[in-house]
Amino acid sequence: MEVILAKHAGFCFGVKRATHLAFEAADRGEETYTLGPIIHSPQVVQRLSEMGVKSVDEVGEVESGGTIIIRSHGVAAEELEAAVSAGLEVVDATCPFVKKAQEHVATLSREGYDIVVVGDAVHPEVQGIVSYATGRVYVVSSGKDVERLPRMSKIGVVAQTTQSFEHLHDVVTACLARGGEIRVYNTICDATAVRQEEAKKLAGEVECMIVIGGFNSANTKRLFQICSELLKRTHHIETACQIDPAWFDGVEKVGVTAGASTPKWLIDEVINRISAIDKDKIS
Repeated sequence: MEVILAKHAGFCFGVKRATHLAFEAADRGEETYTLGPIIHSPQVVQRLSEMGVKSVDEVGEVESGGTIIIRSHGVAAEELEAAVSAGLEVVDATCPFVKKAQEHVATLSREGYDIVVVGDAVHPEVQGIVSYATGRVYVVSSGKDVERLPRMSKIGVVAQTTQSFEHLHDVVTACLARGGEIRVYNTICDATAVRQEEAKKLAGEVECMIVIGGFNSANTKRLFQICSELLKRTHHIETACQIDPAWFDGVEKVGVTAGASTPKWLIDEVINRISAIDKDKIS
């Protein structure tokens, strides 16, 4: 059985940077916290916890004089201000792509644009982006959602970094019917687009797809959705122990991809597990 790993599976630049900053802070041995999970990988969060890094939901839970790490998805503007006001040492691990989306929203809002954010309203990245608006702001997931919005004279559009270009295009097209002036910033991360295109291609070449990543990871769930639409035998897992050997019955080629928050060691464990299953079937 041939196992084909997508070229860009696993950590993207922003996640790699965030985890590096988190482990670097943990190594100092001081009181260190992350404001929410540093990335959407329960396994990475667990490793940091074992090193003494605690995940908290709000700044008030952090002891005076500690270090707080801002997660890769970013946080609401008021949360960041609260951390600074509390005199904490702030390590900002916000992904630069997310930071750019936050900056665009702040600028557009100051210039009088009503903001439309393409994304998942309950996702922490989107909640953080929305907080940088000083005027009206709407979160939509499709062009259909836009049809329910009021007419606006000026609309500024940004996207959650893990959205697909198709979703952004759909929303922008719908916005043309709701406003007189539209300004659009394509804030979709290049790494997300590359992973999605690779996943599409790979799903068309294999008989079974394994998508690795946190069940709470938006970009991983999107990879699973893309692959499962093309290939019924697609499975989303977090760890190798969740693999069912029956998935590979009659399979000659297996494709493996992973979300941007999935560390290499988890990917390696999955590939080793698939290889071991293949050897057991041969022997």
